[in-house]
Amino acid sequence: MKTPILEMKHIRKTFASTVALGDVSFDVYPGEIRGLIGENGSGKSTISSIAAGMQKADSGEMLYHGKPWNPSSMIDALNRGIGMIVQESGTIQGISVAENLFLGEIDRFKKFGRIDRRALNREADRALQAIGVTDVTGAMPMGALDFQTRKLVEIAKVMMKNPEILVVDETSTALSQEGRSILYAITKRLRDEGKAVLFISHDLDEIMEVCDTLTVLRDGAIIRHFVKDEFDADAIRTSMIGRELKGDYYRSDYAPTHLDEVAVEARNIRLGSVLHDVNLTVHRGEIVGIGGLSHCGMHPLGKILFGALKPDHGEVVTGKGVRITNEAVAMREAFGYVSKDRDVESLSLNASIRDNIAIAGMERYAVKNFLMLNGKEKAYVDKQIRDLSIKCADRDQQTSQLSGGNKQKVVFGKWIGRGSEVLILDCPTRGVDIGVKHAMYRLMTELKKEGKAIIMISEEMPELMGMCDRLIIMKDGRVMHEFLRSESLSDGEIIQYMI
Repeated sequence: MKTPILEMKHIRKTFASTVALGDVSFDVYPGEIRGLIGENGSGKSTISSIAAGMQKADSGEMLYHGKPWNPSSMIDALNRGIGMIVQESGTIQGISVAENLFLGEIDRFKKFGRIDRRALNREADRALQAIGVTDVTGAMPMGALDFQTRKLVEIAKVMMKNPEILVVDETSTALSQEGRSILYAITKRLRDEGKAVLFISHDLDEIMEVCDTLTVLRDGAIIRHFVKDEFDADAIRTSMIGRELKGDYYRSDYAPTHLDEVAVEARNIRLGSVLHDVNLTVHRGEIVGIGGLSHCGMHPLGKILFGALKPDHGEVVTGKGVRITNEAVAMREAFGYVSKDRDVESLSLNASIRDNIAIAGMERYAVKNFLMLNGKEKAYVDKQIRDLSIKCADRDQQTSQLSGGNKQKVVFGKWIGRGSEVLILDCPTRGVDIGVKHAMYRLMTELKKEGKAIIMISEEMPELMGMCDRLIIMKDGRVMHEFLRSESLSDGEIIQYMI
């Protein structure tokens, strides 16, 4: 019988009055890719982050190769054999890729009192190439890379230390298909070398394909362990949520319907080599999906629609003829924007839930737009927490302490609370569990019925087909084809315009 690499015994962790982990025990064995799955707030990221030294347990015991394991930090854990790729951004802007990779170790490259940049960059290039990344160099500024490419740098940073256990926390959702292939190859190599991987994902198909064993958590407790032969989608879902999802998962109607009134129109949008003469019209009461491969231009288009990015040519105009030239104008015209890079662009993690929701809706509760009334602000925030079922200790809890799905609900609350009429949603269900996805899809359907205009940018074909009245497919910065909502529409028809 194999001896476990890591043993976790009776681990307990609370945040204020919220019990993140009740009494969790499990082992990680050599030659294993163990999946961890559960709804947001189930405890899967918490238990992994404790193993990787990100935070301390309130009580319990960990053993690494039979010896007490109590790392003082993530760096300490990584240097001793357990490395973690975090769900959100784990890199620092304003410095180079090489400086990110060797943060805290730059002195290794000192020569006569000065940093040998050539040697630093050369070593960084080797680390990137070792995991299969050939289009990024150590000399590049980190700020020039997009979110998914920054994740590859994080993977390279961890893999440089050759960890015995790799913790992958929702990383695949931030990666392109090429990036996912790199990650999957790394996990398989580690398993074949007799090492181990803890793989956290909300994508049930992915986790059933990648993992050898699976542990389901719910409300801070382990519900069930599955081995590969026992993998069954329905059984896993039932274990995850402890209930049946009531109603249709996606929309059940197939007649594309909307009001005649135009909500927003993009005209001849150009942006360098990224976007080429893109035109788009969205009506009130319509959900328009924009899909394609990661670098097709859809994500920059979302920023342009909200005024967060200025195009080289063209304009974005509301149905009333107002040009969207910046974010302030967009907000004044009742636009809301949910960014793919949630923790950097949509939230202030060090602020409270209250501050994150309230900041966008001051005109809703402030008297004459300047006099802040504490009671009205609290009522405004509490309504969003209640309506969106945000799982938290209270409105003053720090946003960084929330699960991914509850963070996303805070972002939605920020824009819905202020009565946004046009919602630009970039990968709105990234990193959220099946129950939260279900709730978001129902919310989008209700907003559509209320006459709101929704633009949903997504890399997930099932949700685009399941939720949208029209689906715009982009490739190389151009609109390639438009599909109307149809029960007979297949992903095969769509993919031919993406690749």
